[in-house]
Amino acid sequence: MEYKISLLDQSPIYEGETAFHALQKTVELAQEAEKWGYHRFWVSEHHNAEKLAGSSPEVLMAYLLAKTNNIRIGSGGVMLQHYSPYKVAENFSVLSALAPKRVDLGIGKAPGGLPLSTKALQFGTVNDGGDFEERLSLLYELLEKELPQGHPLVEVNVMPEPPENPRYYLLGASAKSAEIAAKFGWNFVFAKFINSDSTAWTEAAEVYRSLSPNGHFAMAISVFAADHQKEAEERASDQTIYKVALESGRIVTVNSLEQAEGFGLQSGQAYEIRKQKLQTLAGTPQYIHSVLKYYHEHYGVKEFIFHTPIEDRQARKYSFHLLSAVHSLKEKRKENVF
Repeated sequence: MEYKISLLDQSPIYEGETAFHALQKTVELAQEAEKWGYHRFWVSEHHNAEKLAGSSPEVLMAYLLAKTNNIRIGSGGVMLQHYSPYKVAENFSVLSALAPKRVDLGIGKAPGGLPLSTKALQFGTVNDGGDFEERLSLLYELLEKELPQGHPLVEVNVMPEPPENPRYYLLGASAKSAEIAAKFGWNFVFAKFINSDSTAWTEAAEVYRSLSPNGHFAMAISVFAADHQKEAEERASDQTIYKVALESGRIVTVNSLEQAEGFGLQSGQAYEIRKQKLQTLAGTPQYIHSVLKYYHEHYGVKEFIFHTPIEDRQARKYSFHLLSAVHSLKEKRKENVF
């Protein structure tokens, strides 16, 4: 393939399952992804979410690194607004020392939960989440030992010192996020599964490519593959998301009406809820890869990170298999035989 393909798993808890079961399935999926030739496997951060078990990506990453051999493992992503950059640097230095050349540090700007969980995460601190760029800069300077002279933390070292630092990725869904990633020299992942507006992601692609022509531009995209085009489209057609538009102008995307109402109420602001159909790229693997190839050639997308929010484990797993490098290679061999 001309582009890399990877997976994002949020450790979904389906009807009748427990968090234990969901996390074990995440481990199994990471192992399968490695066999199928995926480039990296990322896990997310969601707080106080009854249907998602992934609240601590760093902890889950350590387990996944121990249960796999070669695939890169990363956070998609750590919500830096809640945490000390120094502690995040320490966490990822430990991971990188345990599994050199396999760790990705993905940083997200979103809160990862409703206002109440944000309050809990920041409780007892002076943090208000409004200094994201300063935190991102400090995190990088700590990991790369580039704190400027005169900085109050200049004599602090991040330990342990790994053979190789993690790779750095900023996750976002706007041109502003792309600009920040380019400003700090980070790779950028546009979350198209959150913001599928074509103007938003094409603008983000143009901004990032213009400011960081040698940077790695990736797209996290909602996909679902099946043996037949119609089957895939029908299975993916009932997926919805909800936008919470706050009086302040901020817009937050959540997965259910219950979450949308909870976010609005907990925000303490006037709000409006907008229901939208989730734009999932659905079809046969051949069709999906033809679209991805177009994005790669016309917008410079070097990697696609697949997110598949289908509440059917077998169908979801089969979709990932159909889209994998291993399956594509088998199909090409069949074509050569005939």
